[in-house]
Amino acid sequence: MPHLTSGTALAGFGVPVHAGPAAVEWVELARSDAPLHWVVADTAGGPARRRDPRFAGAVDRLRTAGVRVLGRLNTAYGGRTFAQLVGEAHHFMDWYGITGFYLDQAPTDRDWLPECRRVIATLHAMADGADSHLVLGHGIHPHPGYAEAADQLVTYLGPWTRYRWSQAPEWTADHPPERFCHLVHSVPRPHLETAMRIARWQGAATVHFTDQDGGGGTDPWRELPSYWDEAVEMLHDQPPPSR
Repeated sequence: MPHLTSGTALAGFGVPVHAGPAAVEWVELARSDAPLHWVVADTAGGPARRRDPRFAGAVDRLRTAGVRVLGRLNTAYGGRTFAQLVGEAHHFMDWYGITGFYLDQAPTDRDWLPECRRVIATLHAMADGADSHLVLGHGIHPHPGYAEAADQLVTYLGPWTRYRWSQAPEWTADHPPERFCHLVHSVPRPHLETAMRIARWQGAATVHFTDQDGGGGTDPWRELPSYWDEAVEMLHDQPPPSR
């Protein structure tokens, strides 16, 4: 049986940006009045091999605008080693001053939990008191133990066609909505309000919806949705929690 909260106000956006440093998305996000929880910075599937001054400039614009920037670390569903992940995190910190991270393709099974906790603890320690917001990008609901391992879990990442019928397991009710994030692509504009309602009732306080569909092998997160301004206004107008 799906778990529905008694009503959760959507609090803000979490935006993955898979775009080059010269893309207009960086400028738009830096000047947006959207409630942004975080923006994921991804140069080449990670920090790349050397510092990119253009990318550094894009990150600085967001940070100056008060936006939390996360570096993308690809765990490859547990296939990357501890040393590889920590090494890339060092590059993000040294080259761009990024101390928070989005661990993409995070495993969902119980077996990876000890290694996950080890990575998370190390990343927090490396931040040395700086903002070290950590998001696990599972894409589906993982083993419940992960809810205590990081600041946020991405428990849905995928198309609208699946999202509209998705369900949240009952264990999510034991955690605040701020713990969960939904990233949904291929959302037609007429269904945007419904998508926000689903996130609200499944208890996810951080969201991102786009009408980009990833057709032809393209990345649905390569640019902002065509209805970005409307989505921002719609989120601002969300009713307060009913509980």
